[in-house]
Amino acid sequence: MQKNNLKSLNIFMQKKGNKYGTHRVIEPKGVLPQPANKLNNDMSEIYDNEILIDVKTLNIDSASFTDISARAGGDEEKIKEIMFSLVEEQGKHRNKWTGSGGMLLGVVEKIGDALKGKINLKEGDKIATLVSLSLTPLRIDKIKEIRKDVDQVDIDGKAILFESGIYAKIPADMPEKLALSALDVAGAPAQTAKLVKPGDTVLIIGAGGKSGMLCCYEAKKRAGVTGKVIGLCHSQKSTERLQKLGFCDYVFSADATQPVPILEKIEEITKGEMCDITINNVNIPDTEMTSILCTKDTGIVYFFSMATSFTKAALGAEGVGSDVTMLVGNGYTKGHAEITLQELRESPELRKIFEELYA
Repeated sequence: MQKNNLKSLNIFMQKKGNKYGTHRVIEPKGVLPQPANKLNNDMSEIYDNEILIDVKTLNIDSASFTDISARAGGDEEKIKEIMFSLVEEQGKHRNKWTGSGGMLLGVVEKIGDALKGKINLKEGDKIATLVSLSLTPLRIDKIKEIRKDVDQVDIDGKAILFESGIYAKIPADMPEKLALSALDVAGAPAQTAKLVKPGDTVLIIGAGGKSGMLCCYEAKKRAGVTGKVIGLCHSQKSTERLQKLGFCDYVFSADATQPVPILEKIEEITKGEMCDITINNVNIPDTEMTSILCTKDTGIVYFFSMATSFTKAALGAEGVGSDVTMLVGNGYTKGHAEITLQELRESPELRKIFEELYA
């Protein structure tokens, strides 16, 4: 009898999972979820160290959504087809052409037994995941709405957050879509806060976009009155918007894939001194050399853009004899969610634009 009771109890025990989610990897075995070709996205059971999320919105990263939209010719039905096929093929939403994903907004549906009481979450909490969709087991049941202007897709679906996965609770003092739009790029302004020192000359490429505006605000805050922030935008509209915000000492529009004209402009603005730090936030390829040439030899180039080719950056810097330090755009740094949301609280002008554009 006792043996049968133990057998029955065993049926309801959750399987033990790996901290980093390797138990969800189907192939190739032995790799982590991000580089894996296929994940198990069966949500009928969860492992003891997983969080099951009822997904409301996918915030596709800008490089990925731009690429998908271009492949679909801007047609929403074709965008849906591509998204469904990516998830069906891989068990996650990783753009196989850019390698990038995005993040999601959802409600905690279930918490694994091994995590209960150990994390600051309860069922029913609204959260934004701060790990990439390129490593997140995902199931899409229905695509309800595509908002092409903000790279957001409302869905019915489920996702798994691993024990090692990071997240942010949606704050009570701002709309969830507003928080989501900012948290999607939280790594960029937080890394800017770490890199920029008083007196630095900082160039932000892609300064008129979501991550760019946040970086401009943070760069000006850190560089101070003795520093200089230069914003490079793509369109006249984004240039005018950034000028009105007043975060930059100089704003201009240009094609970031054309390095020589921009180099000449930066030489003019800095009187030949060039930039201490360049932060690249664009969502298109071939902007590596613009970033490198505009930065002084002792300076830093931070490639936050997922469209960056690090082969082009490394060989390009070598080819022009540049000794810049180049940093990979890690989307996580300690406190990045808090730093980014605080920017929206500190600057009414920035929050207003984010609400108009993204919320």
